[in-house]
Amino acid sequence: MNAAITLSNLLNNQVPLAITDQPQFKQGKYVYAFGNGKAEGNAGMRAVLGGKGAGLAEMSALGLPVPPGFTITTEVCTLFSKQGGTYPPGLEADVAKSLATVEKLTGARFGNAHRPLLVSVRSGARASMPGMMDTVLNLGLNDQTVRGLATQSGDPRFAYDSYRRFIQMFGDVVMGVGHHHFEDILDQHKKVCGLSLDTELTAHDWQDVICEYKLKIHEQTGRDFPQDPRMQLWDAIAAVFRSWTNARAVTYRRLHNISSDWGTAVNVQAMVFGNMGDDSATGVAFTRDPATGENALYGEYLVNAQGEDVVAGIRTPQQLTVAGKLAHRSKLPAMEEVMPEVFQELNAVRHNLEKHYGDMQDIEFTVQRGKLYMLQTRVGKRTASAALKIACDMVDEGVIDENQAIMRVDPASLNQLLHPTLDPKAERQIIARGLPASPGAASGKIVFSADEAERLAHAGEKAILCRAETSPEDIHGMHAAVGIVTTRGGMTSHAAVVARGMGRPCVAGASEISIDYKTSTMSVRGLVLKEGDLVTLDGGCGEVMTGFVPTIEPELSGDFSRLMGWADARRKLGVLVNADTPADCRKALEFGAEGIGLCRTEHMFFEAGRIIAVREMILANSEEGRRKALAKVLPMQRDDFAEIFRIMHGLPVTIRLLDPPLHEFLPHGEAEMNEVADAAGVSVEFVRERVIKVREVNPMLGHRGCRLGITYPEVYEMQTRAIIEAAAIVAKETGVKVEVEIMIPFVAIESELRIVKEHVDKVAKDVLMNGDKNVHYVVGTMIELPRAALNAGKIARQAHFFSFGTNDLTQTTFGLSRDDAGSFLPTYENRGILQGDPFVHLDLEGVGELMKIAVERGRKTRPDLKLCLCGEHGGDAASVKFCHELGLDCVSCSPYRVPIARLAAAQAALSLSS
Repeated sequence: MNAAITLSNLLNNQVPLAITDQPQFKQGKYVYAFGNGKAEGNAGMRAVLGGKGAGLAEMSALGLPVPPGFTITTEVCTLFSKQGGTYPPGLEADVAKSLATVEKLTGARFGNAHRPLLVSVRSGARASMPGMMDTVLNLGLNDQTVRGLATQSGDPRFAYDSYRRFIQMFGDVVMGVGHHHFEDILDQHKKVCGLSLDTELTAHDWQDVICEYKLKIHEQTGRDFPQDPRMQLWDAIAAVFRSWTNARAVTYRRLHNISSDWGTAVNVQAMVFGNMGDDSATGVAFTRDPATGENALYGEYLVNAQGEDVVAGIRTPQQLTVAGKLAHRSKLPAMEEVMPEVFQELNAVRHNLEKHYGDMQDIEFTVQRGKLYMLQTRVGKRTASAALKIACDMVDEGVIDENQAIMRVDPASLNQLLHPTLDPKAERQIIARGLPASPGAASGKIVFSADEAERLAHAGEKAILCRAETSPEDIHGMHAAVGIVTTRGGMTSHAAVVARGMGRPCVAGASEISIDYKTSTMSVRGLVLKEGDLVTLDGGCGEVMTGFVPTIEPELSGDFSRLMGWADARRKLGVLVNADTPADCRKALEFGAEGIGLCRTEHMFFEAGRIIAVREMILANSEEGRRKALAKVLPMQRDDFAEIFRIMHGLPVTIRLLDPPLHEFLPHGEAEMNEVADAAGVSVEFVRERVIKVREVNPMLGHRGCRLGITYPEVYEMQTRAIIEAAAIVAKETGVKVEVEIMIPFVAIESELRIVKEHVDKVAKDVLMNGDKNVHYVVGTMIELPRAALNAGKIARQAHFFSFGTNDLTQTTFGLSRDDAGSFLPTYENRGILQGDPFVHLDLEGVGELMKIAVERGRKTRPDLKLCLCGEHGGDAASVKFCHELGLDCVSCSPYRVPIARLAAAQAALSLSS
């Protein structure tokens, strides 16, 4: 791109825009410069420069007004960590050279007492991690350079305000002095002076605050605040690199499946100042509304402020547009009104960046004395509904095609669309209103700390996290909570951005609420609520209510149907559902399921009216006793299967015969034992003895699955009869052919499957002796043991289909229990032993290899062998992609994950065909 491109060219849409796809990475090059219409990097170098550095380079090459600077690559971060905090040879010389270039471009000198150059030191990973890592602004100030800045700017108040900001950030990020210490000093100073806003403090006030800040640092660390700018710079760079492994960053990566190996880049950039007076400002903008997807500039700004003021929610932000101001009922003037020329420039940049990147952008900017500067552009986080609208609208606008639209939407984000919203007819007692920061509704118990939210979630309870404002340290609690309320902050505050990315409903800036952390209470208009009280929030309209408010199921938008139609036309994998009840079947069909991949018959046994008969069967000490009890269960199971066949109306239905260990059905306590004894006509003592005899030491690897079918064949005979009779009934009723797949679980040996299959075929033949041609059944097995995968070639001689039960296959491959592993898996993830939870994302090196073996050997024996995955991994996008690569026919998952699997399957097909 020609460096002579000017902002006016861009404003007039006269420049053809195209991202440079070829990376310019050079081995051993650790520093890449940008600014003044030139850049050594480009947008295709995210892995090297991080997202922020790549965006700065691309905007510089486009001729946008980007303050000059340089990016230290992600490779340095990796080396820094591996080498115990030391830098690669030559880095210091490269940084010094690049810093000299910035000095030349700005006409200022780093550390100079008369015309000082100040820089920002900011992180930038290849995947956006908002607020998770550290930043230092105004670096280069000390007791001498601050006076030079005051003289140069003609505004001592601005200079000392910048210095106190630097001390506060450096003291927190680099020296480890808690942010709250500085806030307490500032709050106390304002209180003594009778002031409420930071902007009301004078230069003399800031000098007093600075003295107190320095004393606090010495008190906390035993060290003086450093005065050497170069020492400040290298200490800040090291702090940013170290922040890649801080607790909140590690948690965020784990939640968003970001590799710990990537590292972060460091961006060192000349400072521009939004706190130079009323003609200066700072802000955050989205090129489209991130909540709704509306094609309009959306964002907030603050006059006479720096960037952290906007995201921290310390001051109430102003809207960029008049329309935004009206929508948020704000009395503060919009940028469109007070800075019309700057606003028009920003709006033009918005159009051109979006056109250039072909996606909605999240941009940061600063206005210094009426001049606009761009500080960041990245793909903007958005709600699922906004993502769908933006993708569809951009297809209509000719910006992207249908394939790009499919790839644009994160499959996991569809969860946001599929869950309940508040019933509009329900009564509600609204106690406060704030900004509709992230849509959705939730009810839960009030908590005032992230730790308490996490504790409640682990206890199986729902928490609403209520804070004055959230910070990156709250990430674990925000994930654990079902909803978030803040009393400060705007639509681009930390709480709002993170909540939208997580799909959590959030009400931000509910200023009517006052939170008292000491007493664990919050009050609003005379009402006092304590921790544990129940509240409901509606993130779509920004309302907070007392008590529980009922919800209704969502209606999927036309954009959803349109995108899913495009996805279905491109995917190769079938998408089935794991469903055991009529309600789940109907919901799955609504979400586009093409059949049932797993119907777990044992779930039906727990329903009232039949659990007693099931327990009677288990505790019987003879075949006659078991058959007597099973005769009571048969009509119930037959009715269940018939209803499912009616709902699925000819779609394939895979039914797994009884799988869990019998101990799961045993009676607990005297009351249940008495109930079983009465039903079976035996004594309570007999029941108690049988419970002890049946109980196993390690039941998950004990008497379960096909082992039951072999030792107690009458159990599987009853279930087979119920299935085939139900199919025959529905086929006769409807005239529709019923497709049944009977799955034999926990097979490890070919002869196990052969023996059970013989029983199944015998019963089916008996039921279908009249030759009902509208019932078609096949027998297959679930591959959930390593031995089964290794012997798939032999097992396929007996099976018409394999269904990979990846939940148990993961357990038996790793030799761990999914129910117990939660106590140590986070440690494994945090230490990099595992890159993710293997029960969430399929373990490709172990479980995946076993699946590959089973596919290859199974299809060698039976080329038409149907292959499906029916564990919860069937709703995980990365696992679905692996299934596509492996050549499986379908995946099966829970009803609410069916749309996720459909979209993920289409993305897998597109990514592997490109």
